[in-house]
Amino acid sequence: MKWMQSVYTFGACRYHSGMDTSATSFIVDSLTRAIVEHRLQPGAKLVEQKLADQFGVSRTLVRQALYRLSQNRLIKIEPARGAFVASPTADEARQVFEVRRMLEAGMVRSFVQHAKASDIKTLQTHMAQEKLAVQEGDVPGRTELLGDFHVCMAQLMHNDVLAQLLSDLISRSALITLMYQSSTAAAHSHEEHEAIVRAIKARDANAAAVLLDAHLCHVEDALNLSQYHSVTP
Repeated sequence: MKWMQSVYTFGACRYHSGMDTSATSFIVDSLTRAIVEHRLQPGAKLVEQKLADQFGVSRTLVRQALYRLSQNRLIKIEPARGAFVASPTADEARQVFEVRRMLEAGMVRSFVQHAKASDIKTLQTHMAQEKLAVQEGDVPGRTELLGDFHVCMAQLMHNDVLAQLLSDLISRSALITLMYQSSTAAAHSHEEHEAIVRAIKARDANAAAVLLDAHLCHVEDALNLSQYHSVTP
């Protein structure tokens, strides 16, 4: 499906009662994807009535979805002004990556110890999808897959709490990257992911943890946190 120009088109069909998920969750998922894939810019205003028209639901359901997104720090609700896509500060950006390094170091060590051969095969399949998206210049697909790599390990561990925490942090990371990423920085996330998977396959927990920490440090280092990049919706 080809994306339309309007920021209120999220590549998702209108909600209907036959869907498995609730209307509110459907809206939350659609808006989260639009933010993560950089189709909604930091500071963009989210107008309740336009969203209600887009999804074919009431403004009450839209308001519930926006509240949930505000709880995840992806949007900010300002009294008498409305809802806006969040604009994280440099300090918030540093804190998000600090938390990710602490959380994911323990995760990858545990994953190496308990992963089955089928789990590693799943990661390798994910790597192939990542590589294809990178080669084809599929920016939305690449963005989603690069983030999902980290969540995938938590899901394979059957740890829903960890998977949800990582999903929220990675959504915030995508927003931070959009605001602060240096235009001259060269990203090698896919290659670094491949190196991490090789260490996991070799059952080398220390190497996997070191590589993952270095990967997150490289992503953070590629951000220009000393200067705010204003983004116009």
